[in-house]
Amino acid sequence: MQPNRFVVRTLCSLVIAGSLAACSSLGNSGSMAPSSALPYAHRNATRGAGPASTTVYFAYVSNELSSNVSAYTIDASSGELTQVKGSPFTTGTYPYGVAVDPVGKFAYVANFESDNVSAYAIASSGALTQVKGSPFAAGTYPYGVAVDPNGKFAYVVNSGSSNVSAYAIDASTGALTQVKGSPFKADDDSYGVTIDPNGKFAYVANSASDNVSAFAIDASTGALTQVTGSPFKAGTGPFAVAIVPTGKFAYVVNTGSNNVSAFDITKKGKFTPVKGSPFAAGTSPYGMAVDPTGKFAYVVNNYTNNISAYAITSSGALTQVKGSPFAAGSGAYAIAIYPGGKFAYVTDRDTNEVSVYVINASTGALTQVKGSPFAAGAFPDGVAIR
Repeated sequence: MQPNRFVVRTLCSLVIAGSLAACSSLGNSGSMAPSSALPYAHRNATRGAGPASTTVYFAYVSNELSSNVSAYTIDASSGELTQVKGSPFTTGTYPYGVAVDPVGKFAYVANFESDNVSAYAIASSGALTQVKGSPFAAGTYPYGVAVDPNGKFAYVVNSGSSNVSAYAIDASTGALTQVKGSPFKADDDSYGVTIDPNGKFAYVANSASDNVSAFAIDASTGALTQVTGSPFKAGTGPFAVAIVPTGKFAYVVNTGSNNVSAFDITKKGKFTPVKGSPFAAGTSPYGMAVDPTGKFAYVVNNYTNNISAYAITSSGALTQVKGSPFAAGSGAYAIAIYPGGKFAYVTDRDTNEVSVYVINASTGALTQVKGSPFAAGAFPDGVAIR
């Protein structure tokens, strides 16, 4: 018999590193993971002037307990957030991961309780309208969602069934059609899913197995094939994977061991540990993002309510930025970075807010913007930028 999902979710929302194993045993659904599907539209953006002044960007935050998505217009000069008219927009029950396609036409949200994925068309105002046929069926307890950099395929990692649902995206409507052979088997308690910037590989963090499944993506069909040697060992309770814009290095957040595993990615998608790995983080790290230039990496530490900031060396090793860690809100959880790398956005689950930071282009240091934090829904989890 399946466990009561509300009970499982409530218990595991309170989890700290010491009780990770207990939560992982609750029907393979307990441990909380960050929304690893960060936007890839900014992967080739250039730091400095940032996005063109005529370009308007939006932030989308999935609110777990209010079962909706908050949509914000981003001020290109200050990074401040203003709610889009009509926001928040309804999702399924317990939304977690949120992702936006590279062109910015569609948004996708994984609904943990509903076992499905909500798909939306994004209006020029940033407002969301559910596409025809939405929501689309997923596996058990879907958590993370990612879209490939070409906008052809979407991938949803199902924490309860420990597999990945793969979909072809209709370029006109945004509707999802399951890829032949989907879902594809991962390992125990799969949470975060990330696509490399070149769209060749998909990586899934398996929290109960302490490893990462690596898949080659068929460019024509979107089907997944495990890379030779996969899964690759990580730390304790890996929940998220972040990859540098060149696709050369991957970083895995280990919630149970409070650190980050760093890997060199071979041409065939294999992981080779970077010298000095793993690198220390705060307590119960969940979300992680790499800035668009590949100079800096940021890890959100849920239990210590702060953000570890690192400079990325030429070898892939991480060195803490001066002043790190930087204060965040209570229950800091997921992070996304603005195109061009000017700002960082962090969800604060306990206070139902989003903290916004200016990123120092030279040092990587974080400074909260005026008006931060900004109100969100109940228990904000994932965050993505369009």
